[in-house]
Amino acid sequence: MRMSEVAEMAGISIGSLYQYFPDKSAIIQTLARRYNAEGRKCIEAELSNVRDIDGFRDAFARLIDIYYGIFLAEPVIRDIWSATQADKALAELEIEESRANAELVAATLVRVRPNADLEQLTASAFLIMYLGEATMRLAISVGRAEGDRLVERYKRMVLEELCRVDLAQGDNSPSINPH
Repeated sequence: MRMSEVAEMAGISIGSLYQYFPDKSAIIQTLARRYNAEGRKCIEAELSNVRDIDGFRDAFARLIDIYYGIFLAEPVIRDIWSATQADKALAELEIEESRANAELVAATLVRVRPNADLEQLTASAFLIMYLGEATMRLAISVGRAEGDRLVERYKRMVLEELCRVDLAQGDNSPSINPH
């Protein structure tokens, strides 16, 4: 994408475009922030009425389906997220968004399981939210049938992890020593 093409498509002069967006990264960042805000609203809405672990499981499964549907319906999202991987500042934005969404998920789980280990839940949720982005990009990059299977497998894996009893009570299992 060239800035002159963007200006032409927007029907504005190149000078006007540069006045608001000094480079392509600024355009991508603006679009990413817009999609992130919409995604966060969707997560908040789905999780707001969760009262028990079964409700969480249902709501989170719906969120995965909604998110996948958005990626399928709007291929530009894939392009935005692909561009974020090539730019350090934009990659940090994705990490920031994954953290914020993970906090929403962890807070919901703590609400339905008051004895939950918040630190463990937050760490698991952070990984799950970040890997969700990668899963969706992969799913729309392969054939539809394979993409559907990947998303279903991701859903089963993350729900199993987030609804684990040891996360709810604190994992007292021994650490794995890599040496």
